[in-house]
Amino acid sequence: MSDPSHPARTAVVLGGSHTGMLAARALAEFAERVVVVERDALPERPEPRKGLPQARHAHMLWSGGVRALEELLPGITAALREAGARRAPVTTDVVALSPRGWFRRWEESHHVILAGRDLLDATVRARVLTDPRVEVLAGAEASGLEGTASAVTGVRVRTADGSERVVGAGMVVDATGRGSRAARWLTSLGLPEVERREVDAGLAYASRLYLAPEHARSGFPVVNVQLDPRAGGPGRSGFLLPIEDGRWMVTLAGTRGAEPTSCAEEFAPFARDGLRHPLIGRLLERAEPLSEVSVTRATANRRHFYERMRAWPDNFAVIGDALAAFNPVYGHGLAVSAQSALLLRDVTRRHGWGAAGLSRRVQKAVARPVGAAWDLAVGQDVFYPGAVDGGPGLRDRLVAAYVNRLMRTATGNGRIARRVTDVTSLERGAAVLLSPSVLAGAAAGPLLPPLSGPPLTGDEIKRAGLED
Repeated sequence: MSDPSHPARTAVVLGGSHTGMLAARALAEFAERVVVVERDALPERPEPRKGLPQARHAHMLWSGGVRALEELLPGITAALREAGARRAPVTTDVVALSPRGWFRRWEESHHVILAGRDLLDATVRARVLTDPRVEVLAGAEASGLEGTASAVTGVRVRTADGSERVVGAGMVVDATGRGSRAARWLTSLGLPEVERREVDAGLAYASRLYLAPEHARSGFPVVNVQLDPRAGGPGRSGFLLPIEDGRWMVTLAGTRGAEPTSCAEEFAPFARDGLRHPLIGRLLERAEPLSEVSVTRATANRRHFYERMRAWPDNFAVIGDALAAFNPVYGHGLAVSAQSALLLRDVTRRHGWGAAGLSRRVQKAVARPVGAAWDLAVGQDVFYPGAVDGGPGLRDRLVAAYVNRLMRTATGNGRIARRVTDVTSLERGAAVLLSPSVLAGAAAGPLLPPLSGPPLTGDEIKRAGLED
């Protein structure tokens, strides 16, 4: 059965998570009706849902994504903070061990928003759904595209009772995440196969929620013990993110041969004895576990180069993890999705709803933030055994050597540290790292000697119970 509404002014977004809701917000400016097709029944409050297992792991929203989010939903940062999310200045409230040593806690250059994924999604979703043009078709799943190789005219939707109907649309956006079937749908319309690349460091994630020690439940810094891709052998890393309600979300990760397990008794020992520094493990000894351990192994960097296809149908776009999924250790997925949704809005605003070639322009535009995050992740992960056939190439090694020099310099040079966080926050492109002043700074090296240990303040050590 076909949908009787006006398809030319209808937009359909596949997937109702963070990316999908922001895409719906972007399209609501132009469409009379935006239908979000979602398999799950979306909760009204911050609650777990079956289709988002990654919500049980650490998430952060870099300031490059926060700025895009504010453009789409003015006031959303204040709403998140009112709901309990925290704004953490970078690197002021970050205690991080890089492959080249401890970073100093320089004055604020950028920031991150810290919250449980359930809280983040629920707050954004509530704001988006205040728009009467946006509706959710829950318990439903897209089974294919309608149209031709030249233009998509709608999507086939299968509902919970097994029935199928066609929802006509003037724009369909795939935001279904890593499980996207867009590549297969496009070939069924007669288009060629898309170029695809995967770089898999073999990373496994294990996360657990803790109640922080009483005196460390507010104002405690992020703790990040990074892995070192060029150290030889498997890598291990850990994140401790202070989130809402005085809790710590702790995520531990290990590449092939050093994977954390789901065993609760092994979680804190892995943090204490397996990482490059025992700080996170020592902090957990004073904290109260609030959950079991959740493990995820779907962490490969995977990108579809839809923007390179010779032909692309009108009225169809792919964004978020459906376009490119990144190793979560770098924390860029949420920010890239927000930036991509903003570009979806801006490109549509510039060229007009229904303009010929609009969706190709959108696809090329969203490749920019995707490419920036892709280079950051792949430039590291390519060095792990088995990540790519044949190992890293000459370009990989040259870029990595320069980045390694930059990271060493950033441990003792605040100006260079700021330029690095310009890029990691996704606020500026990597070209800033090739400016004459940065090249000169990297050549000179750090201005201050390396730190001998984590840069915690005396007050933080006391509040966390680490005096011994």
